[in-house]
Amino acid sequence: QVQLVESGGGLVQAGGSLRLSCAASGRTFSNFNMAWFRQAPGKEREFVAAIGWISSSTDYVDSVKGRFTISRDNAKNTVYLQMINLKPEDTAVYYCAAGATGFSARSKSSTYDFWGQGTQVTVSS
Repeated sequence: QVQLVESGGGLVQAGGSLRLSCAASGRTFSNFNMAWFRQAPGKEREFVAAIGWISSSTDYVDSVKGRFTISRDNAKNTVYLQMINLKPEDTAVYYCAAGATGFSARSKSSTYDFWGQGTQVTVSS
């Protein structure tokens, strides 16, 4: 089992920044691909970003490219999502996820075996 705990969410004005953190415990963190998903009210859960465990390759949904950066610190068992130039449409609950399957399926929620409880990000206009 892997336990994931997100933090860093909050209320920010459009154009502002936030950094989300996801602390992992349990099994070896460095063996997992990690990702961030988000879910806005009335919408399906959406892939945001992923980072691989082998080469730390990264991928992003088009709507956040150039604004969000995913990174990981295996020594601290933590993955981060740095978000800048936030927009009202970024408002959602952000979830951290961990999975041990191939990075090729990184944008699919079914790829991930473990999920955090989520942290709310609200961007006001």
